[in-house]
Amino acid sequence: MSAYPYQPQSQPGSNTPSMTSLIDPFVYQTLLGVVQRDVTIQTTQGNLRGNVVNVLPDHVVLRVGGSTFFVRIQQIVWVMPS
Repeated sequence: MSAYPYQPQSQPGSNTPSMTSLIDPFVYQTLLGVVQRDVTIQTTQGNLRGNVVNVLPDHVVLRVGGSTFFVRIQQIVWVMPS
């Protein structure tokens, strides 16, 4: 498996590659349990502390102050309610 989680794959009979992504169901379920709550999220790039606005299978929407962040779930190391 490549270090990059999105791997182009051609569909049968098509020259156009499709994109695939790995989903971590445990982190996804954990994030669904803290929607509209304040959390601290440790990512591979550092910490974010804010309110979980929305959760989708591949990313979480986090409101930090007046800014909105879209964090890929694959980049999350841990989540802790604040």
